[in-house]
Amino acid sequence: MLKLYGYYRSSAAYRVRIALELKSLNWESVPVNLLFGEQKNESFSQHNPQGLVPMLESSGQFFAQSLAIIEYLDELHPEPPLLPSGTAQRARVRGMAHQIAMEMHPLNNLRVLKYLENELGLNEEKKSSWYQHWIAEGFRPLEKTLKIYSSEGQFCFGESLSLVDVCLIPQVYNGLRFNCDLSGYPLIKSIWDHCMTLDAFRHASPEAQPDAPEE
Repeated sequence: MLKLYGYYRSSAAYRVRIALELKSLNWESVPVNLLFGEQKNESFSQHNPQGLVPMLESSGQFFAQSLAIIEYLDELHPEPPLLPSGTAQRARVRGMAHQIAMEMHPLNNLRVLKYLENELGLNEEKKSSWYQHWIAEGFRPLEKTLKIYSSEGQFCFGESLSLVDVCLIPQVYNGLRFNCDLSGYPLIKSIWDHCMTLDAFRHASPEAQPDAPEE
């Protein structure tokens, strides 16, 4: 069985959970509490020296980096595909996914937010302002891109789910946590609303994970 080492609120782990659920794979969650620094434990770092989640264990092998993990799963289990069949279309989907995962997410992940608080002395209000600024910087061009490629505001690229949706939903989730206003991004909001009606996205949500604290 596949094992996913992750943290319930990690956007990167959230992406992989969505992919696992979309492909109806059997997998086990192995919680890694980032707040307690468990990602730095030798038992974890010996397989992933970068010390970041997620990490996937598959047939005795360990894989890091969410997009690499998702493409690994997509090649092993091609249905439903998360990348289009055409070369140009795959490049466009990867480009949009990278826009979210490599440009937006790194500025607002837990390591950055902890640095802002612990080293720069920013309070919660200023951290929230930082988050909202950079998510707006990412969502504005993404909304324009979606106007070109989205179909009726259900999915990010065309009429079927893709790697872009897998990356977008966790980013919107975190944006809403920081009270980001989505009214200026109607396509992003529409795609969020639609995807969250689907079982795979609901089952992958942070609140549905075994390490999520009880309300």
